[in-house]
Amino acid sequence: MSVPATSVPRAAVPAIDVHNHLGTWLTEDWCAPDVGALLGLMDQTNVEAIVNLDGRWGAELDANLERYDRAHPHRFATFCHVDWDLLAESGGVAALQRQLRESADRGARGVKVWKNLGLAVRGRDGKLVRPDAPEVVDVLSTAGELGLPVLIHVADPKAFFEPADRYNERIDELNEQPQWSFADRSRFPSFGELIDALESLLVATPGTRYIGAHVGCVAEDLDRVERLLDAAANLTVDIAGRLGELGRQPRRFRRLVERHPDRILFGTDAFPLHRDDLLTHFRFLETDDESFDYAAGCAVPPQGRWTISAADIPRRLLPGLYADNARRVLGL
Repeated sequence: MSVPATSVPRAAVPAIDVHNHLGTWLTEDWCAPDVGALLGLMDQTNVEAIVNLDGRWGAELDANLERYDRAHPHRFATFCHVDWDLLAESGGVAALQRQLRESADRGARGVKVWKNLGLAVRGRDGKLVRPDAPEVVDVLSTAGELGLPVLIHVADPKAFFEPADRYNERIDELNEQPQWSFADRSRFPSFGELIDALESLLVATPGTRYIGAHVGCVAEDLDRVERLLDAAANLTVDIAGRLGELGRQPRRFRRLVERHPDRILFGTDAFPLHRDDLLTHFRFLETDDESFDYAAGCAVPPQGRWTISAADIPRRLLPGLYADNARRVLGL
């Protein structure tokens, strides 16, 4: 097959990556071992700023803020976490609210909520804490009062909640990471239950601004994403880590952007961040190329054995998608 291959070395307009990892939470060392080289890559590719989701709390938050935000003003915005395990203790909600206030005072620019809420975190009764549990509503309402936007990741790809057999399109990924399978209904809620709980949380906390990670956590079903956006005016969504899904429905994704031009945010979730990661995102958003790899240099694509086609987002919508929507939500 011979199809066009368009090179897009820089974003058409300044971009803000609202979903990335620069800390040590997910790796043994800093995800960006050379900050100067990262800044050089950002300048070369027209990336204005990066949101670092690895702040955690306390001394770890301070270390991230010192390395990124304080050393390079306006180029990085570090989000904190809260220690949800405190919900298993007496006074857990008040402790988490104090933790949020302390993190805001230290300089956190937002809050990252990870998928362990709903899949692993347990309350005082030993049961899984749902994302819309009253104690979660109380904590994330406090985030809104503090002016901290919340980037929330609920559930995981839908295939991770289905049997890990030959019919599962992400079987290669699940074979590599079997702990990512949440198909056992005796241990985990269903995918739909978690997404419904996300919607309930959004509606219950109207004063809190949210970024729904990975296209609102439902990249496989953009109709469901649209219903989430319709139900909750406080929700925006990022595109991070989901080119493999969006590139199989580029026209539907383009309609989503056209219908909600102020609600879709650019993000990559690519760490350590490489030029090829950015260029693939730019190509997906800015061209009409067809049938290309969504993960350069991989013998077996990480999410599934398919190629993607580009969305060709109208030029007039790129400033909002790339950065303006993020500036509004982040208060930059």
